[in-house]
Amino acid sequence: MRYWMLLLTLFVSGGANAALPIQHWVLANGAKVYFVESHDLPMLDVSVDFPAGTAAEPASQGGVANLTRSLLGLGAGGLDENQIARALGDVGAVLGGRFDADRAGVTLRTLSSPAERGVALALLARMLQQPTFPDAVLAREKSRVIAALKQAELQPENLAVRAFQQAVYGSHPYGRRDSGEVASVARLTSTDLRAFYRNHYAAQGAVIALIGDISRADAERIAQQLTAALPAGSQAAEKTIPPVPALVQAVTRIIPFPAKQSQVLIGQPGVTRADPDYFALYVGNYVLGGGGFDSRLINEIRQKRGLAYSAYSYFAPMQSGGVFQMGLQTRVDQTQQAVQVVRDTLTTFVENGVSEAELSQAKNNLIGGFPLRIDSNKKILEYLAVIGFYDLPLNYLETFQARVEAVTAAQIQAAFKRHVHPDRLVTVIVGGGQ
Repeated sequence: MRYWMLLLTLFVSGGANAALPIQHWVLANGAKVYFVESHDLPMLDVSVDFPAGTAAEPASQGGVANLTRSLLGLGAGGLDENQIARALGDVGAVLGGRFDADRAGVTLRTLSSPAERGVALALLARMLQQPTFPDAVLAREKSRVIAALKQAELQPENLAVRAFQQAVYGSHPYGRRDSGEVASVARLTSTDLRAFYRNHYAAQGAVIALIGDISRADAERIAQQLTAALPAGSQAAEKTIPPVPALVQAVTRIIPFPAKQSQVLIGQPGVTRADPDYFALYVGNYVLGGGGFDSRLINEIRQKRGLAYSAYSYFAPMQSGGVFQMGLQTRVDQTQQAVQVVRDTLTTFVENGVSEAELSQAKNNLIGGFPLRIDSNKKILEYLAVIGFYDLPLNYLETFQARVEAVTAAQIQAAFKRHVHPDRLVTVIVGGGQ
């Protein structure tokens, strides 16, 4: 979720970008392609995403989605992980990936020269279409994941995130831990990974993003190369995630922990990626807690009372209802005071909205910061992938400035009243007490 908060903050943090000509088409096999032709650098960046995140995995197989994505590059098409790594290194290519509740993806950066590009793309095609999921590699990766899960139980920030996620989402798929649980991971077999791969890594669910020093014809050939032999898939590839149920009452959970500071998370289910109130919520949240020293939470928590060094809030829109979250760290003996200040600040904000001065400052900062958000092909690749996966319009960036500028104080107040309910907040405290 934090990853999605950071990425989506970047994505909607700025003004129009009319100079970004996004080309889009759909292959005969159903894969969607988004391409920006850029010859400034002799590089090519590619990503391929699938609706194969945590929410897609069976409830009894926690961790299968994460391990399936992780093992794509650890054995494929007759090559073991060392051979793949050496081959990529020989041509200067860099493999990466991303994973969350909604999607799983692989990224590749390579030189755009035909020889190097050809080797790197052939390797990527093998990983996507011929993964082998070796038993020995799976056993090693399971041990690594299990060790990390056990270590997380000793870290208060991880305990807070886990408890908050469970309290907000309950039995909904978004309530699952991305890495799975110790017991569920221990049970997984290569057969489970192969089944998940066959069902969720299908061409009709794939989103391919490309930016770099190639032509449209090259991009078409690459997209076909990367998806030609993907599995047939199943209906699971259609991104069917159930709606997130609203909370019916406030929930408070206090987890004792031997530390001098308390970890505090407060929030509730937020909004979907397609919610028409998103821009009003985003601009309003800049005033509430997303604008750093411009925000009310920082003013009330840090400036006026010295209760914490930092405090924040954000919306993380997802395919279904992403989270609305506020958070801070404070001394154990100040915990209850800090929690009450956050609740009071939110209640006042929802009831009274923003001033015209606050609104103007928020708009100026959100629009003015955009040029720093698209200063690399890698960042633009992320935007292309988000546009494609969430079916956003191709002119999303071009219309951003106008949509932010059009937000009114009345719209912010109405949107927050519709979506944020101070009487039904989840509050998680790790380290504090009554």
